[in-house]
Amino acid sequence: MIRNRHKLDEFYRKLDAEENLSHKEALAIYEMLHNEAVSLGAINSGNILDGLDVDLRIARAINRVGL
Repeated sequence: MIRNRHKLDEFYRKLDAEENLSHKEALAIYEMLHNEAVSLGAINSGNILDGLDVDLRIARAINRVGL
């Protein structure tokens, strides 16, 4: 749960500045992570959206409460 949005934004700004990944490098990392998830059976083209409706309902409920 995010308690201090300013600190999180600052963290991401510093991370972006320090990592300095090119789009090509970032895409390669994403593809490797995606391939690993597929090989582990965590996702596939048939189940990629499974549970999304539940996640969205939970997110909406949390946002309404203001947590």
